[in-house]
Amino acid sequence: MVTLGFISSGKKRDRIVEGHEDGFTLVELLVVLAIIALIATLAAPQVLRYLGSARTNAAKAQIRNIESALELYYVDNAKYPTAEEGLSALVTAPAGDDRWNGPYLKGTSGLSDPWGKPYSYDVKADASGVLIRTFGRDGKPDGSGEDQDITN
Repeated sequence: MVTLGFISSGKKRDRIVEGHEDGFTLVELLVVLAIIALIATLAAPQVLRYLGSARTNAAKAQIRNIESALELYYVDNAKYPTAEEGLSALVTAPAGDDRWNGPYLKGTSGLSDPWGKPYSYDVKADASGVLIRTFGRDGKPDGSGEDQDITN
């Protein structure tokens, strides 16, 4: 509660005294903002580097999960999904596939890489396995860092 009162100093003007309140001056606020901006400038590149490596690690983990789901699909169907059926065969049964016992993945969100692009899927020519790949952030072959190709 703030108390108001008049103080008479014997001068012509009396002043109103409120409870003692401290505040920040404009200069103090600008100094604090400058310090925050300096810290953000120094920390932002490191945070962005961690974000890039986190996406790369997430893509590697997703590819391993898709690979595991494809192995379960193979056990049930004695074959991998064709390139035409693609990875969506892990979520919904392909037409005419009576042995399908899925879904092998909970949803279609795991079929896109951390950059929002669908994973590339191919069956090896000798049907000995599959190739799951993402081209990274740039979506182009080769590259380094966050633009590197990630495959199983």
